[in-house]
Amino acid sequence: MRHHDMVVIGAGSGNMVVDDSFAGLDVAIVEEDAFGGTCLNVGCIPSKMLAYPAEVAEVVRGAGAFGVDATLRGMRWTDVRDRVFDRVDAESAEGRAGREDSDFVTVYSGHARFIGPRSLQIELGAESVAVEADQIVIAAGGRPMVPPPVLESGLPFETSDSIMRIDAPPRRLAVLGGGYIAAELAEVFAAAGSEVVIIEQAEQLLGPQDESIAGEFTELARHRFELHLGRELTRLEGVAGALRLVLDDGTTLAADTLLVAVGRTPNSDRLDLGAADISTYDDGRIVVDEYQRTDVEGVFALGDICAPYQLKHVANRQAEVVAHNLLHPDDLIATDLDVVPAAVFTNPQIAAVGATEQECREDGRDYVVGTTRYADLAYGWAMEDGTGFCKVLAEQGSGRLLGAHLMGPQAATLIQPLVLAMTLGIDARTLAKRPYWIHPALTEVVSNALLALD
Repeated sequence: MRHHDMVVIGAGSGNMVVDDSFAGLDVAIVEEDAFGGTCLNVGCIPSKMLAYPAEVAEVVRGAGAFGVDATLRGMRWTDVRDRVFDRVDAESAEGRAGREDSDFVTVYSGHARFIGPRSLQIELGAESVAVEADQIVIAAGGRPMVPPPVLESGLPFETSDSIMRIDAPPRRLAVLGGGYIAAELAEVFAAAGSEVVIIEQAEQLLGPQDESIAGEFTELARHRFELHLGRELTRLEGVAGALRLVLDDGTTLAADTLLVAVGRTPNSDRLDLGAADISTYDDGRIVVDEYQRTDVEGVFALGDICAPYQLKHVANRQAEVVAHNLLHPDDLIATDLDVVPAAVFTNPQIAAVGATEQECREDGRDYVVGTTRYADLAYGWAMEDGTGFCKVLAEQGSGRLLGAHLMGPQAATLIQPLVLAMTLGIDARTLAKRPYWIHPALTEVVSNALLALD
């Protein structure tokens, strides 16, 4: 059995653990797919590189509101797609080549599973190799979930892992799911010319978002997509290219392509964790402490396989923590998940951090709400924006920020001052009054929402 000082399973954020600080060790990285993980290859980076052209298309389509004569003749899908994946695939290949050329890193292109507490069997095609290590980092990520009616049908379907690389936009795309992946990709393919129908078992899209965001976004989506909310798929019928989706109320929907976007699940079930006595939660996430340690000595985990948030910036932060703790076992640092922002790159954009109003209400918190709409700002007038808004929640009396939620252009950027304030403990009044806020910049939607708390 070959011995390594350290083995990293997964070359997404797991690849970030290993830098020149580990040059004195014998390190191995196991990756069965492309380097760069979900984010680079099938997740946040390609989807946002597609979302931006979709946004550009919408700007052209709405140019008449500004007195600008412009005609949208369509999106050249293959040009857009190739621009994205020529860049992404090159980055992935470069990442692999850099590790393969390293003097202290061994790359195993295969699938790893545990055969002991710190022992692995790595399947390399027709061959396999057994390795052991003093330390192991599990960063094997997750994958799309596929419900039984789709699997049992035997009919073709797409997930976020595959649909962004298709050769042409579907004529009619059925999207199963109403979360952020479903919403973003629905937007992309609508801009590319697809007719989009969304089936979601909840009564609103983006249900985990603040109730104001979910409610207003759902109403906007009704004007863009065909929505079937509060419904479930019971059967998938037809043939490839001519699918029939049968819902629980008897409705039958036709589509040439089905995108399944009902959530993601950790890849922990593919690692034989029981052979190492590594514990998992009921949802499959590996149990880790604040230092990213599993309950097996010398074994760490990071990213989607263990984190409560499936976000690249969380995985990257955990990679930093793991790297430090591997090298400094007597000076451990912890992962802080108290203030974690997220964004949805739809049209309009959405961003959130902290508690929702429904969570504040359910927890019995004494809170106040401040809201400002883009339409109330001079720059909002310039943009002719009638839908965007910023909503902040703060503790009554102290002004401690509890949560913030934005919907509108540049929401993912505008939320950052609120993230900073919540992280550093800056109260709402101080944030609103102490710094200058540029007038008439769009950031005034944040400052005015803070002032509205009074």
